[in-house]
Amino acid sequence: MTAKTGGIRGPGIFLAQFLAAEAPFDTLANQARWAASLGYKGIQLPTLGPQCIDLQRAAESQAYCDEFKGICAEAGVEISELSTHLQGQLVAVHPAFDNLFDDFAPAPLRGRPQARTAWAVDQLKLAARASRRLGLAAHATFSGALLWPYLYPWPQRPTGLVEEGFAELARRWLPILEAFDEAGVDLCYELHPSEDLHDGVTFERFLAAVGDHPRANILYDPSHMLLQQMDYLGFIDRYHPRIRMFHVKDAEFRPDARAGVYGGYQAWVDRPGRFRSLGDGQIDFKAIFSKLTQYGYAGWAVLEWECCLKDSAQGAAEGAAFIERQLITRAERAFDDFAGVASSTSRNRGLLGLK
Repeated sequence: MTAKTGGIRGPGIFLAQFLAAEAPFDTLANQARWAASLGYKGIQLPTLGPQCIDLQRAAESQAYCDEFKGICAEAGVEISELSTHLQGQLVAVHPAFDNLFDDFAPAPLRGRPQARTAWAVDQLKLAARASRRLGLAAHATFSGALLWPYLYPWPQRPTGLVEEGFAELARRWLPILEAFDEAGVDLCYELHPSEDLHDGVTFERFLAAVGDHPRANILYDPSHMLLQQMDYLGFIDRYHPRIRMFHVKDAEFRPDARAGVYGGYQAWVDRPGRFRSLGDGQIDFKAIFSKLTQYGYAGWAVLEWECCLKDSAQGAAEGAAFIERQLITRAERAFDDFAGVASSTSRNRGLLGLK
């Protein structure tokens, strides 16, 4: 199984959902060999946990990064991107969620929201420098959320609340975006429920608040759009210039008489909208890969496994071949070139009846 060239790269796999204390998920070398054995060409790496990259060392030491890349190359894979989803979440946390999100921070910072935010911002800046040393073009994260408790407009929101929320979010992220710009790396927000950036409208609000910053980009994951009942194909048409990363994740939405998009506080397996392993849901990946190829997306296609029915081992084993089947080698010539005719300005004007 070989990756196609001249277009979307892949298949890749995001390792966050597979990390464990036991082999083959306990060390980078074991994770890389496991991924390669399933046919993956790239691994997307989380950056929290003992099995993960040391961001401080990676930001400061080229030798450490070269060793890290060498371990992957020896196994037959390369690093597609790094992820700071959990740290990004902590850049902006509404107090209602302080206790729950404290678990994402080091123990000494728990119960200290300002110190926790400062640590998260530093983590993102380290990730920018680490990505540069690793030769990566893009980075994955979450935006965090100050406005999520006010998602539904009841009780009525006071005038200016949403604008102030996005202004504060921009103030927190602008120094980080500048760090990524200095590193030459795109910062890609996964548009995700529970984050202030969760759809096209919220991304546009944020983009306006950060002055259309060139490093503010999108991690495209159609599963979150399907579960919000969005047009995930039209989204590519509209936002393709900002799509710099791609999670290949399936989902299904089957409304019933008891629950809809909010899910009724039910567990994932009982919700009308739920994530599925690749090929088991409703998402039209042939159309997605076609559109991304049409618009010249040349980043990685990375499996993110989050199925509530199928075991992770089976999902991962099936995922590489599924992505491989979607990859398109972009056409280098038009199909009707064999019937081409000579062209000149005078001939074209003559054909138009012009002198």
